Amino acid sequence: MKKAALHNLGCKVNAYETEAMQEMLEQAGYEIVPFREGADIYIINTCTVTNIADRKSRQMLHRARKMNPDAIVVAAGCYVQAQAEKQEVDPCIDIVLGNNRKKDLIAVLEEYQQKKAEGECLEEVEDISRTKDYEPLSLTKPGDHTRAYIKVQDGCNQFCTYCIIPYARGRVRSREVEDVIREVRALAENGYREVVLTGIHLSSYGIDFDGERHLLELIRAVHEVEGIRRIRLGSLEPGIITEEFAEALAALPKMCPHFHLSLQSGCDATLKRMNRRYTSGEYYEKCRILRKYFDRPALTTDVIVGFPGETEEEFRQSMEFVDKVDFYETHIFKYSRREGTKAAVMENQVSEQVKAQRSALMISLGEKKRRAYEESFVGSEVEVLVEEPDVIDGRKVQTGHTKEYIKVALESGEDLRNQIVKVRIDNDSQIIR
Repeated sequence: MKKAALHNLGCKVNAYETEAMQEMLEQAGYEIVPFREGADIYIINTCTVTNIADRKSRQMLHRARKMNPDAIVVAAGCYVQAQAEKQEVDPCIDIVLGNNRKKDLIAVLEEYQQKKAEGECLEEVEDISRTKDYEPLSLTKPGDHTRAYIKVQDGCNQFCTYCIIPYARGRVRSREVEDVIREVRALAENGYREVVLTGIHLSSYGIDFDGERHLLELIRAVHEVEGIRRIRLGSLEPGIITEEFAEALAALPKMCPHFHLSLQSGCDATLKRMNRRYTSGEYYEKCRILRKYFDRPALTTDVIVGFPGETEEEFRQSMEFVDKVDFYETHIFKYSRREGTKAAVMENQVSEQVKAQRSALMISLGEKKRRAYEESFVGSEVEVLVEEPDVIDGRKVQTGHTKEYIKVALESGEDLRNQIVKVRIDNDSQIIR
C-alpha cells in the first residue's frame, strides 16, 4: 500500500481542498501518514497570497524532496497556478496540479507512475482566468469532529490592488445549492453540529448563476438540514450587508451572530488606492445594521498597515476608525509587496520599520477591544458547543465555543463532547485567550 503525506498552506478554502484530496486518497487505497520521512507521495497544497507564502511553499516542496528523494512530490494549488505563466517548474517537483485540477489527483498520480521512467514533470494546469466550472470536491469527515468547513464558492472578480488571488483562482464560480446540501446532510449524519460556509469571495456566491445574490438562499437551505445546530459564515464583503439581508439572517435560529467583515483600512484615501469599493462611512453603516438585528454580534475584521502611500495621518485615521467600530477581533497584516499586483509598483512604499511600528500599535488596540468584548459576557448565560478535553493551569476542563466564537472552559465530570450546553460565564477566567 502506497503511503501519502499531505501538507496544507494558506486559507480555510485550501484546508478544505487538502482534506478532500486526503479523502480521495483514502478511498483509492492509499495509507495516509504524517508529513515526515517515509512517505511514497508528498502532496503540498500551496499558497501565494504573499511573497512569504511563496517562500513557505518552496520550502515545503524542498523539504519533501529531502525527506525522500525517491518519492513523488506533488505541488498543488495557488503558488504553482500563479507560476504557470512563467513556465518555471522547480526541479524538486514531479507533478504540478493547478487550481480546478485537484479533483483529478488520483488519475494524475496513476498516469505519472506509468510514465515515471521518462523522468519528466507532469503538469496539469489550465487557464484559470477562462474557467467557468466549479471544481467538484466534497467531504464526509473533516478533521474537526464538531465543526465542518464547507467550500461553496471559488474565484474572485474584485481585483484589489494588493491581491494576486484573482489571477491564481480565476473568476467567481459557485457550487450548486443541491450539491452543498448533499454534503451538509452527510456531515450531519456523521455527527457534525456546526458548519462554516466558506469561499474565496463568499459574498459573490451565486452571481455566476443569473446575476442575483444567492448566498441567503443557500443559507436558508442549509438551515433546513436536520442535525445541524449552527451555521457560521466565512469572510464577507461589506456590500452584502443590507437591512433585508441582516433581518433575514436574524430570523434563522441556527445562525451564529459572528461576522467577519473585511475592512483592510479605516482611511478612505487608502481604501481607494486598494480598490476596495466602499468608504469607511459605508462600512460603519454595515456594522450598525448587524448590531440592529443581532444582540452583541461578534464583528471581526482584517486590517493592512503600511500600504503604499499610507501617511502617518492616514494610519491615524485607520486607528481611530478601528477604535470607533469596537471589533471583537482585528487581524493585523503588514503590507507585503506582491509581484504581479498594481500595489507592488505604487510609489511611496512604506519601510519595514514603520510597518512594524504601526502593526504593534494596531495589535495593542485590537487586544484591548477583544478583552473588553469578552468581558462583556461575564454574568451572561451562553450556549457552548463542547469540542475537546484540555488541561488549563492544572485543571481538567472541556473547551468549546459560544455562538460568538468565544472559547470557554467548562469543568464537568461528564463527557460533553459534541453537545451544546448552556453555561453561565461567572468570571473571565472561564474565557480562553
